[in-house]
Amino acid sequence: MTQEELKQLPKIDLHCHLDGSLSLECVRELLGRPVTMEELQAEDDCDSLKTYLEKFDLPVSALQTENGLRRAAYDVVKSVSEENVRYLEVRFAPLLSVNEHLDCERVIGSVIEGLEQGQRDFPVKAQVIACAMRHHPQEQSLAMFHAAKSFLEKGLCALDLAGDEAAFPMKQFEGLFRKAADMGFPFTLHAGECGSVENVLDSVACGAKRIGHGIALAGHKDGIRLCREQKTGLEMCPISNLQTKAVRRKEDYPIREFLDAELLITVNTDNRTVSNTTLTRELGWIQSQYGITDEEIRQLERNALEVSFAPDAWKEKLRLEF
Repeated sequence: MTQEELKQLPKIDLHCHLDGSLSLECVRELLGRPVTMEELQAEDDCDSLKTYLEKFDLPVSALQTENGLRRAAYDVVKSVSEENVRYLEVRFAPLLSVNEHLDCERVIGSVIEGLEQGQRDFPVKAQVIACAMRHHPQEQSLAMFHAAKSFLEKGLCALDLAGDEAAFPMKQFEGLFRKAADMGFPFTLHAGECGSVENVLDSVACGAKRIGHGIALAGHKDGIRLCREQKTGLEMCPISNLQTKAVRRKEDYPIREFLDAELLITVNTDNRTVSNTTLTRELGWIQSQYGITDEEIRQLERNALEVSFAPDAWKEKLRLEF
C-alpha cells in the first residue's frame, strides 16, 4: 500500500503510552514555556531502553493536574484520529501523577474524562490501561489497583507493568499480578524487550492476555508454541524496538518469524512523540523492510481487534470495518 492508503486504512493501536505521545503543542501549552522536539524525541542511535525512558521526564511533568491529564488524553485521541485509528488503548502510570493536590482516583478519572471528550469530537473509541511501574514499591502499585477497580469497564480496560525490565524481572511481580487477577483485572505486561525470554514465559504463566513487545521470543520454539496455544497477543512496536535495542539490527527483527508461526501479533506505536512515529509510519516501515503484504497488514489489524480489551459491542461494530 502507499502511505496514503495506509493512512486511510482503519487501524487499531493497542500499545500507546500517554506521556510518550503528547504533541509538541500540548506540552508547550501545559508547561507554559517553549519546548523543542529535540527535548521530547529519542535519538535514532539511542543506546538502551534506560536512555530511551529518560525522554519521559519532561512530558510527565505536564501531567500533574486534572486539566493537564484531561488535555493530554484529548490530545492523543485527536492525534490518532488524523490517521484513521478507530480504536485506541492508551496506557499511563497513575502513580507518576499523584501529588499533594491529586489522588489516584482523580488522576485516573481525569484521563478517562479527556478520552471521553475526545470520543465525542472524533471517530475514535478509546480506553485506558493503568501501568504499575517496576521501580515503585509493590504495596503502592497494589493500592493503585484498588483505586482503579471502580473504573474497570467504565473507561479503564486493563492493567500493565512497565519500566526498566532488565533491572526488575517479571519473577518479582508474579504475586502482585495474581492479586490483580483475583480482583478481576485483565492485564498486558511489558516483557521480552530486554532479551529475557523468561520474562515473557513468566508473564504468560501469570495470566497476561497480551505481552508488550515480546521480542525475546525470537528463536525460542517452545515459547512461541506456548504463546500460540494460549492465544497470547504480542504488541510489537518496530520503530521503538530498534531505538531501545530490543534488537540490535533491523535484519534481526522477528516480525516475519512471528507471522509465519501464526502468533497473534499486532503493530503499534509505543510512543508517538518520543519515537517520532505514527501507526501509518510503522506499517509502511514493515512493508518496506520485511516484505509484509497488504493482506498481512489487514491480518495484523484483525489480530488487534481479536486481542483487544474492547467491549464485545464495540468489537462487533469494529469488525464490520476490519
